[in-house]
Amino acid sequence: MVADSKKAKTSSKSKERCSPLKIRKGMIIIEIRQMATAYLFRDNKVLMMKKFSSKLYNSEFWSGLGGHLEPEELNHPKEACQREIHEESGISKSELLELSLRYILIRLKEDEIRQQYVYFGKTNKKELIASEEGELFWINIDEVMGLHLSRINKFMIEHYLENPNKQEIIVGTITINSEQEPEIQWSELRDPMIF
Repeated sequence: MVADSKKAKTSSKSKERCSPLKIRKGMIIIEIRQMATAYLFRDNKVLMMKKFSSKLYNSEFWSGLGGHLEPEELNHPKEACQREIHEESGISKSELLELSLRYILIRLKEDEIRQQYVYFGKTNKKELIASEEGELFWINIDEVMGLHLSRINKFMIEHYLENPNKQEIIVGTITINSEQEPEIQWSELRDPMIF
């Protein structure tokens, strides 16, 4: 009887994590959502935004600067990232240093595939504008893991802290393991030079 109860708990936990996909006329309908995010560094601090809620989450959480790509930006995520940085902080393109793509994060969320382009860069700008998106703070890099971050961003920052000098673009796909716990799979994005 105890074993059956454990199975029931595991299967209900699994159902909570594995969302049903939309099916229309016998076909699975998947939407694609593309986002661009920046983590900007100054000295030993990273610029983080404290958000009080969003369309998707009703509780406080932290993130880098960023948002969704506009239709005309779908082939230009760096431009979207620069736009979002300026909108959310007042930091202009000319005030960004070494902004480069470091991670591409992929996850399934209900009926959406979410693809997030994550850029890391630097800035010397100290004065920031207020934003309706949330409050901006310069956080010591060693304190970031203690913030309430999305699981995929927590995995990414943990990977970055373990590999700060890695220059390759890293792709991370979040999934669940056999114990129904979130895990991330990492791979370097490399051109295999074949057809």
